[in-house]
Amino acid sequence: MARLRDMYKSEVAPALMKKFEYKSVMQIPKLDKIVINVGTGDAKDNSKVIDSVIAEISAISGQKAVPTYARKSVANFKLREGMKIGVKVTLRGDRMYEFVDRLYNFALPRVRDFKGINPNAFDGRGNYSLGLKEQLLFPEIEYDKVEKIRGMDICFVTTANTDEEARELLRLMGAPFAKN
Repeated sequence: MARLRDMYKSEVAPALMKKFEYKSVMQIPKLDKIVINVGTGDAKDNSKVIDSVIAEISAISGQKAVPTYARKSVANFKLREGMKIGVKVTLRGDRMYEFVDRLYNFALPRVRDFKGINPNAFDGRGNYSLGLKEQLLFPEIEYDKVEKIRGMDICFVTTANTDEEARELLRLMGAPFAKN
């Protein structure tokens, strides 16, 4: 599944080099990592929730997910420091490119009334964040075995310096941005 990585080397990098007139190939932005995060507020009451979310995210990403812990105690939420409250996984290399390919070609087209992803969800430093409302978009998840529909945050971390460079990088890699 190194198709996307090979496409980056043969098509994306030369196009970026030409458009932004970089002096060195080391200036060309590339996808550094992808972080998938799921927050589970109901995990404080039922510890089995985290295990099922870890299994689902591991199936989606192809890599073992790890639990995240509360950093501070919040009395209003009945939350104590050190409680498991979420799950995350960081993808790099081949698994990252494979996930991007599946996200763009299988998961996002399954979103109801999909018109494209928001082209303005950049953070000012070349990173892009995307939120999905349900994990059922991925073909690895079986509908019958899902206890509860959960959303997830997907953050694309790039080496780009500006949002414009990152937007062009993701567009050339096949990101289905909405037309304004």
